[in-house]
Amino acid sequence: MGCKQTTVLNQKEKTQKFKKIIQENRGVLFKVINIYCKDEQDKKDLEQEILIQLWKSVDNYDERFKISTWIYRIAMNVSISFYRKNKRAASHVSMDSIFMEQTLAESEDDVLEKWQTVKYFLNQLNELDKAIMLLYLDDFNYSDIGEIVGISTTNVGTKINRIKNKLKQNVTKWI
Repeated sequence: MGCKQTTVLNQKEKTQKFKKIIQENRGVLFKVINIYCKDEQDKKDLEQEILIQLWKSVDNYDERFKISTWIYRIAMNVSISFYRKNKRAASHVSMDSIFMEQTLAESEDDVLEKWQTVKYFLNQLNELDKAIMLLYLDDFNYSDIGEIVGISTTNVGTKINRIKNKLKQNVTKWI
């Protein structure tokens, strides 16, 4: 009987730990989900998939690494798989809708406008480049980005430079 009670307590402790981790890192989930999905139902589905994978692997979390790095890694991997399985999750924002969103943002907040513009350009990238730039914009260092997406630190720097140049060219054409 003692073993069964210990299992129940461990499950309760795991649940509390998981809830705390998710609560403290909602922003990470929000960013990843909103970069990979436009449709509200897709966002809910992706969030559920990410939470399931986080729950399954919470016991394997290596505390030598930042919790946000672990969450980003899982969220990115799930998002990329979700994107590949469900092409409508990656539907790109049209130029008309970005201008409309920017007009609405001007009356609400400049931050929203900037985020919508960044989101538009990020959506033009392939999955790996999108993941790299999202992490870069979230102030992760090259080493952590490489660890999360599974490439070398040098390759991260090269990719970021290429993406920045590509984005500069697109912005120049757009303006």
